[in-house]
Amino acid sequence: MKTAPTHLNGITVAVLLTAGLTTGCQQKVDDSVVRIGSVAPLTGMQAHYGKDNDNGARLAVEELNARGVVIGGKKVTIEVLSEDDQADPRTATIVAQKLVDKQIKGVIGHMNSGASIPASKIYHDARIPQISPSATAISYTAQGFDTAFRVMTNDREQGKVVGEYAVKKLGAKAVAIIDDRTAYGQGLADEVEKTVLLAGGKIASRQFTTDHATDFTAILTAIKATHPDLVFYGGMDPQGAPLVKQMRNLGIQAQYLGSDGIKTLEFLSLAGKDGDGTIASMPGLPLDKMPGGKTFSDKFTAHYGPIQVYAPYAYDAMNVMVAAMVRAGSTDPAKYLAELHTIHYSGVTGDIAFDHNGDIKAAAITLYQAKNGKWEFLETITSNGEAK
Repeated sequence: MKTAPTHLNGITVAVLLTAGLTTGCQQKVDDSVVRIGSVAPLTGMQAHYGKDNDNGARLAVEELNARGVVIGGKKVTIEVLSEDDQADPRTATIVAQKLVDKQIKGVIGHMNSGASIPASKIYHDARIPQISPSATAISYTAQGFDTAFRVMTNDREQGKVVGEYAVKKLGAKAVAIIDDRTAYGQGLADEVEKTVLLAGGKIASRQFTTDHATDFTAILTAIKATHPDLVFYGGMDPQGAPLVKQMRNLGIQAQYLGSDGIKTLEFLSLAGKDGDGTIASMPGLPLDKMPGGKTFSDKFTAHYGPIQVYAPYAYDAMNVMVAAMVRAGSTDPAKYLAELHTIHYSGVTGDIAFDHNGDIKAAAITLYQAKNGKWEFLETITSNGEAK
């Protein structure tokens, strides 16, 4: 009776040893695949932005894998794990934890400030680097999280340029301000209001809506009674486009001014002729003046169609993250994180280096005007107020 159990134990040991070897082999294969998350709204009203971001990151990975990436003397394959946060803060934390559980090595995203901010704590607690291509809210990198970075100028710089432009260049004395109550929209609107007042203008009316609203009659009627010279909107194009149409329908002829959230092809399509004359700011240089803009545009449009707005920044964010891994000789976040803090990278959008907060050091804001269904360049203004 003792022999049988002994024999069975031997089989069990053999099976366990085989399983262990299989697991070891599998782990070895897994180590050659570097998984990086890409998070943006891939469904819903802001999906056109999110897919633009995701495609920018994917184009970078396609090129990296085609060239061959060697990290620590070992060839690796980069794999993108895309997640849809629906531009919703709560969903953002759910997908962030999902990616952490999948043991990603880094994340490109989130697209929205309101999603990036709550998700950033989850990544920080897990010590996973996060580079947002498009979150501009000041508070995103002001939390003290050494894992949070962005490759786009923040709203302090953008709000300063926009507010001064409204008063000093456009001659607006009375400015009405509307925001969508998101971290991005409200945060930027606050900076614009602050700068308008410092520049000598006055706030005729301060109103707010939501990032799901479609009817702006009540707030626009209140604004109309104040006779503003200019209306600034802080938010995205699903609201920004119908808002200007409703402004014109109510007979409000004030200059309409927005930011990167409305500087999209989608805005031009949705707003139609009512969008003509709209001015929008955008962090960074115009695509055709970016160091690698023309080449990137040709490649991206061949793969995915027209660029909405943030794709070049997502492309750079992915390349910067992988470059830091190569420099560190490791995909271990604990090892390559330090490299992100000191990296100098020549990207499509320009030179990329981060300050102590994780903000990009180079700051420039470009202004555009909608004319006949196109965005036309007006001027680029640097963070010190100089026009380029």
